[in-house]
Amino acid sequence: MGELRVEGLSKTYGRREGWNTTRYLRVFEDISFTVRDGEFVSIIGSSGCGKSTLLSIAGGLAEASGGSIYLDGRPVRGPGLDRGIVFQEFALFPWLTVLGNIKFGLRSKGVPPAEQDRLARKYVDLVGLTGFEDFHPYRLSGGMRQRVGLARALAIEPAALLMDEPFGALDAQTREAMQGALSDIWVKTRSTVLFITHDIREAIYLSDRILVLSGRPAQLSLELTVDLPRPRLRHDPVFQDYEAQLESALGGTGENRHVA
Repeated sequence: MGELRVEGLSKTYGRREGWNTTRYLRVFEDISFTVRDGEFVSIIGSSGCGKSTLLSIAGGLAEASGGSIYLDGRPVRGPGLDRGIVFQEFALFPWLTVLGNIKFGLRSKGVPPAEQDRLARKYVDLVGLTGFEDFHPYRLSGGMRQRVGLARALAIEPAALLMDEPFGALDAQTREAMQGALSDIWVKTRSTVLFITHDIREAIYLSDRILVLSGRPAQLSLELTVDLPRPRLRHDPVFQDYEAQLESALGGTGENRHVA
């Protein structure tokens, strides 16, 4: 696993208006934090504050306007198999089976075929899909497809796992089940995780720490350590105290209590 360090990160978009005018939008600026080795950290904030953009920069899929990101001390300058990424969209290859999808990254790493099969089956079991190895994505439910995406990201044994609202497209019941599954998997793997979400309860349920982005341009306005045993109970009074703190940090409207 690895340590993900963000230092003075900023992002600005420019848009041409007329012949000689460019309008600039500062999304976020001067953001610094560290996700320690084996730590689960969530970022929450209102829509448009740059959460997903920040994760895309960490994944090497977008460029920062300023600052740097380091993984195990090495600067992130593009995509790489040292990071596993799980998006809200399932992003599975429809022509591949469950095993085929999970093996995809392993082939890219040059893992021998026999070891590909062993690792793919190991992670099929880890995410609870034993018996579905030969199914194609169209035969799977949304939750099962996201389990395949998680297994594919974990199978390459990345230094950090980046997750961009991975359960946002699921119904409430499936989403809660997937939160429980991810928590159990994380306890077993102790992966370094950076997790983006709109959902306060989801962040509290899963995270060691929660970072709040607010303002425009967005800045890091709160860092909250979640000191609760696992598995966590959503109706625990201490859990609800954390909810109140985060709602206050987000403006007190309560709109981010559930899925936004």
